[in-house]
Amino acid sequence: MSELTIWTYDWVPEGPRGFVRDLRLRWVCEEAGLPYVVRTVPFDGRETNHLAHQPFGQVPFLSDGELEMFESGAGLLHLARKSDRLMPRDPAGEAATVQWMFAALNSIEMVTVPWWFLKISGDADNALTGWMGMRLDQIEKILGGREWLAAGRFTAADLLMADVLRVSDVRAFGDRPATEAYITRATDRPAFRKAHAEQVAHFAAADQKKTGN
Repeated sequence: MSELTIWTYDWVPEGPRGFVRDLRLRWVCEEAGLPYVVRTVPFDGRETNHLAHQPFGQVPFLSDGELEMFESGAGLLHLARKSDRLMPRDPAGEAATVQWMFAALNSIEMVTVPWWFLKISGDADNALTGWMGMRLDQIEKILGGREWLAAGRFTAADLLMADVLRVSDVRAFGDRPATEAYITRATDRPAFRKAHAEQVAHFAAADQKKTGN
């Protein structure tokens, strides 16, 4: 088996820790039992220092032997297909999983991320609030009728959707008990806890290197 390498930054400020998207790839590897290593590119100069691997200067990107890919969703899909723990082998289950993965990125995160950027920028009249509320109400209704999104079990679709929905400001937006229970179920999984703890520890160790302590 070729070595899986997840690439992330060598350091980030405290705010994004636990939410940098290499966590998605760490989590899928932990769920699927795929061995991997984590390597880094410098946070300083990130706009230009790794464009050959990630043309937008972001993380994560993934190396699987000679194969290289960027975008967390693409990497997650690639890794999920290595194990039926996260990607059902039957056509209907796979199709349902893939459609919900794209829904997490294109129907939910496409709204929540711009909304969040406007919120933290101090926009008192965030024009995306109504749109986001509608989308979150829609997913709340869906989650009120099922434990997981596809195939009657936890899949890569839930990993991705839960990671999108667990962002603190999004999670605190409105009263959505089914969504909250769903996020809790997903993030209580041992694989998430391990991936999250190791990402936080990775950046905490970088603090010590920066300060020399």
